[in-house]
Amino acid sequence: MGKVYFISGIDTDAGKSYATGVLAARLMAQGKRVITQKFVQTGCGDATDAVSEDIALHRRIMGTGLLPEDTDGTTCPQKFAYPASADLAARLEGRSFELDVISRCTALLLTTYDTVLVEGAGGLMVPVAGYYTVIDYVSDRDLPLVLVTNPKLGSVNHTLLSLEACRTRGIEVEMVVYNHYPVTSDIITGDTRRYIKDYLAVNFPGCRFTEVPYLGDPDSYDPARDTFSEL
Repeated sequence: MGKVYFISGIDTDAGKSYATGVLAARLMAQGKRVITQKFVQTGCGDATDAVSEDIALHRRIMGTGLLPEDTDGTTCPQKFAYPASADLAARLEGRSFELDVISRCTALLLTTYDTVLVEGAGGLMVPVAGYYTVIDYVSDRDLPLVLVTNPKLGSVNHTLLSLEACRTRGIEVEMVVYNHYPVTSDIITGDTRRYIKDYLAVNFPGCRFTEVPYLGDPDSYDPARDTFSEL
């Protein structure tokens, strides 16, 4: 059986898409058959049949180009036009958010790939169907979590709250990814990184810590030159 990891951010724009693409590229460099999946894509405008923009970004970083599972919708079966939470975007279109569709697509991908990285939407408490949130989906399916954080002011607070929410739900936090974007002062970046890493060592000793470089050009990513590539 293959392995599924759910990748969530501490907030919107934490860098989940970059981190997901980089982690997939690193696993490919280790000889793994890996594919990414998008939990839900909102903000698609009228192009609801187009490939998810986050999936397209993953493929650019991975250097694979679009895959058949992308063009047939398997890697992102839920897309909505309005740029909001999945719950609101679905209601605006008079549609229902279908959780089982996502799970079935993940299971289908596992028949071909060793690892499926499922990129979430926003943070863990984002509503997807009424009061049902992202963290409910992760908990109900017993998925190990990869949490993406960054150097922004407030990230320590958001990171620790996310970790404590996972502890409360009994969710295994497999890894915390420190994304080096947005670029801020060296003092803040260094101290935030140190604090989160030390906090994990004390409070989540089984959780791995890795970093993702700032990618000005996603097409230029090369795992062989990634100084943070040790997993």
